[in-house]
Amino acid sequence: MRMTIEVHKRLQQELVSYMTASPEQAGEEEFNRLALELYRYQYEGNAPFRAYCRRQGKSPRMAGSWRDIPAVPIQAFKHSTLSTNNPDQAEAIFMTSGTTDPQARGKHYHPSLAVYDLSMSTAFRQYVMQERSRIRMGILFPRPDELPNSSLAHYLSLAARDFGSESSQYLIRDGVIDLSALQEWISEARGAGEPVMLLGATFSFIHALDAAGDSDWRLPAGSLLLDTGGIKGRSRDLDPDVFYTSLQERFAVDRSRCLNMYGMTELSTQYYDAGNAQTPAWKSGPHWIRPRTIDPLTGADVPPGQRGILVHCDLANWNAVTTILTEDVAILAEDGRHFQLLGRAEGSEARGCSLAAESFRAAAGTAR
Repeated sequence: MRMTIEVHKRLQQELVSYMTASPEQAGEEEFNRLALELYRYQYEGNAPFRAYCRRQGKSPRMAGSWRDIPAVPIQAFKHSTLSTNNPDQAEAIFMTSGTTDPQARGKHYHPSLAVYDLSMSTAFRQYVMQERSRIRMGILFPRPDELPNSSLAHYLSLAARDFGSESSQYLIRDGVIDLSALQEWISEARGAGEPVMLLGATFSFIHALDAAGDSDWRLPAGSLLLDTGGIKGRSRDLDPDVFYTSLQERFAVDRSRCLNMYGMTELSTQYYDAGNAQTPAWKSGPHWIRPRTIDPLTGADVPPGQRGILVHCDLANWNAVTTILTEDVAILAEDGRHFQLLGRAEGSEARGCSLAAESFRAAAGTAR
């Protein structure tokens, strides 16, 4: 246990150093070294993950690249405790929404939020704030004390704390958008004549659009909108082009300034696009996360430009597993760092993801 604690502290220090370095200083060689060291750490301390690797005939000794780390299907977070450290001592446990199955919510254990918070704030500054230091924010999502197991609630609270001005505020009451508070916030913003940022879940924006009526919600010039998350089971379905055009018309914010954050409970790092003038937009993330696209039936990489299932290697996921097999279809760019999100897996792609999840459950049942 003492050795685990020492390794735990050292890895955190190395991750912090790597994440705070410039992208030029934090090269591919160092990313690869840290990824493989985390692979060994998680293999030794995370029994379900170790059993899954063995079932696939893989181990850290056989890996020469981060691409060789077995990708754990996101469904595994619903059925196994993926934690290298004692989960009972976690500072935070983020849980999936359970819209598909309320009885099976994925859990992501964070012994400390230091790395997660650094990942969020560093990338948010780079991709969203850019030259700004602070901006007036309006948040269309509940506070962390209302949803303590929501990674999005925590994410948005960090945005408000680290980048919001003193006049920032939450615009949700009892889980419902406070339309009068939203109208007052917008009126004050127009009176001040300074750009603002409205942030929230994608479904929150759809609920706002549905409730708008003839309200005048035009925001000051230079304002930004940032939406995140899916809409399945939380609102009516809306085509992305229709969604961003509706936002542009309602809030007078050009689609090029309507940003989308792509993240998930099972990760500790988020991706961003540079606006949605055209959809699907190209997304990218900071230097401590790498996307891949694979054929879920074979596990082989899919060439750039062809559709495949997204896999993420996220170094900030130092306690659970770094490498996640999603159920999202995407096209990877030639640079290997940008991707276009096309939607959820269907047909043979979905079957491949399901087979991976079944394989993990079978392996986890033998874990020791």
